[in-house]
Amino acid sequence: MCFYFESLMSVFQFELKTRVNYQPTQCSNFSGSLQCNIDRSTFQTFTVKKFLFCVFISISTHEVDPDTIFANNEMSLQDIEIYGFDYDYTLAFYSSHLHTLIFNIARDLLISNHRYPEGLRKYEYIPDFAVRGLHYDVQKALLMKIDAFHYIQLGTVYRGLHPVPDEEVIAMYEGCHVPLEIMSDFYGKVMISQFMDIFSLPEMTLLLCVNDYFMKHNIDYEPVHLYKDVKETIRDVHVKGIMYRAVEADIDKYICYGEQSHAVLKKLSAHGKKMFLITNSPFDFVDRGMSYIVGKDWRDLFDVVIVQADKPGFFNDRRKPFRRVTDKGALLWDRIHRLEKGQIYKQGNLYEFLRLTGWRGSKVLYFGDHIYSDLADLTLKHGWRTGAIIPELRKEIKIMNTPEFVHMMSWLQALTGLIEQMQVHWDPASQAVVEEWIKERDAMRSQTKDIFNAQFGSLFRAYHNPTYFSRRLSRFADIYMASISCLLNYDLRHIFFPRRTPLQHESPYWLEYNPSEIIRDPES
Repeated sequence: MCFYFESLMSVFQFELKTRVNYQPTQCSNFSGSLQCNIDRSTFQTFTVKKFLFCVFISISTHEVDPDTIFANNEMSLQDIEIYGFDYDYTLAFYSSHLHTLIFNIARDLLISNHRYPEGLRKYEYIPDFAVRGLHYDVQKALLMKIDAFHYIQLGTVYRGLHPVPDEEVIAMYEGCHVPLEIMSDFYGKVMISQFMDIFSLPEMTLLLCVNDYFMKHNIDYEPVHLYKDVKETIRDVHVKGIMYRAVEADIDKYICYGEQSHAVLKKLSAHGKKMFLITNSPFDFVDRGMSYIVGKDWRDLFDVVIVQADKPGFFNDRRKPFRRVTDKGALLWDRIHRLEKGQIYKQGNLYEFLRLTGWRGSKVLYFGDHIYSDLADLTLKHGWRTGAIIPELRKEIKIMNTPEFVHMMSWLQALTGLIEQMQVHWDPASQAVVEEWIKERDAMRSQTKDIFNAQFGSLFRAYHNPTYFSRRLSRFADIYMASISCLLNYDLRHIFFPRRTPLQHESPYWLEYNPSEIIRDPES
């Protein structure tokens, strides 16, 4: 047998053994016993491609259900007695109009309060330009995607609205690696800050637009000042209540999927679960939104409600006591000896919360959309179980389920396997084929990036590596899902099992299962 087919078969024998539902097709006459008399010099890449597609088209694939709950850590819902929730993007989901609103208000504040050029008013919010989890080099004014190993993904570095050439990026950073000491800590206090909040999408877009304006008009500016000014205006949109008032005035326009959140809360209440709400948003805003989602009696569902909690400080700062808030928003001065159902509390801290409620350890499951502010400290310090709400999952899974993506990834994986197998052959003919495969692999990796987002690709992948965001998600969230409504598909005794993904030195001898192929809760 010629060595080309030996390499092919070794790759495909591995691939086929790990697929449970492989059915031979008319292409199965390419077997290990096939004798090949093709001369090496005339063996064409076309022949290999034809063979590969025949094999991979016969490998059955499983679609992933976007409503699946995915597990990073084994967890049984039967052990959970208390359910906690953030509000924004956890119980309340917002339409795309909200990001446009935040962008426009912040842009106008830059002009009116910080004396930025009037020409910036021509810039509008660009939906789907940026993705969550990106890093921003404050001093170089560069937005980029970094993988789990601190390497910049080339092709995803932007200054303004235009990509920075790979050669320039490599020259600036003396390679692609970003040292740990200049990367953001949990709260963005160092040279490179990470945007982890869904609310940060308009902030990233505004930074890019202002940079773009300055570059187009050859205006010399200090990137650090720009970063701080944009961050301050975005904060003002929230803190000064501008966004809150706009949403309250037209709630139908901004809040969506309210009935699904209501159904989850009713299900948990019907099963006797205790529930609490801890949010950074003010009471009036939460009350208006929850009344829209659940009804005027929404507070009856929660045992404790805490607003303006100032997370992540809430989880670390022991100094701030709870303060009771009246229905009209007035602050009371009495000392809090217990957290009562039906009452509203402001600020406080987690240590006092634990003392007053006794809700400790793995019987508590808290849901939030911000991996750092909502989940990190609860996992690292307090042993609560955590659930991350990742709305972007639904769109990415739908893309991954398309035949185009499945075929593209199958061929990309096959190419990678072939290159790995064939690189040991150093004769000119072999090396010529390998070089062509490497070029094609590089081109296909760019295509798989663009299919998710033309600028930055997938939220979860930097080519084959997990992104920095993805690695943090796997560390701080026991489970994750597209929306809280995914809970409706599961019995409250369900056990979530993470997939046993082989380590690099392990053989994948166990059968792989698809977590989306679960037995649904018959009552849902």
